[in-house]
Amino acid sequence: MKILVAVKRVVDAKIKVRPLPDHSGVDVKLAKMAMNPFDEIAIEKAVTLREAGVAAVTVGPLKAVDTLRVAMAIGADRAVHVRTDESLEPLAVAKVLHAVVEREKPDLVLLGKQAIDDDANQTGQMLSALCDMPLATFANEIVLEGGRWVVTRETDGGTQTVSLATPAVVTADLRLAEPRYVTLPAMGKARKKPVEDIELAGLGIDTAPRIRILGVEEPPARKAGVMVSGVDELVDRLKNEAHVI
Repeated sequence: MKILVAVKRVVDAKIKVRPLPDHSGVDVKLAKMAMNPFDEIAIEKAVTLREAGVAAVTVGPLKAVDTLRVAMAIGADRAVHVRTDESLEPLAVAKVLHAVVEREKPDLVLLGKQAIDDDANQTGQMLSALCDMPLATFANEIVLEGGRWVVTRETDGGTQTVSLATPAVVTADLRLAEPRYVTLPAMGKARKKPVEDIELAGLGIDTAPRIRILGVEEPPARKAGVMVSGVDELVDRLKNEAHVI
């Protein structure tokens, strides 16, 4: 069994980001970067599932190799780096991952349900369509039974269990796995594992953007809360001021 896990380098989840002065995007020049948390969950789960091997793949600049090293420190056997300095939208990333899937021929493609930078929640779904593979999103459990992937997925009303033929695409939700703490010895071993470098331009993929950012603004400041004297005043404020009841 072979598993391919897509990971993304994003601003660390603990860092507060701000718009650029011209509001054309988010200022990440000096921000601490890390692996997308949902992708970290995906790589952890892949390591616990593996039988033959786990490969991690990322699309990004040279510094994105650091994210792949973390994936290999968690347990991935090797990595594929599709190198580009372009900022790619979800469809372009899905096209690149499709090309990697065609080369790797994995039994399972795992990736986070969304990246915390753009929160698009689109790449997994688009990749499934491009690869013509069955899809399960928001997974909180994955097991292999009788040559099929049995996935329990989160829904608004509870959980749903689906059975997928292999190969398949699955996107990870928060409860799929608990990522391990990456130690310095593990990072040292990761530096000895192979990273295949692929130039994006050499894949012959159309990555032209189809989305234009009009502006990036900070959310408006929230009003301070108020103390109420009792239930009657609370109901009155919710009805006549907040207009929610």
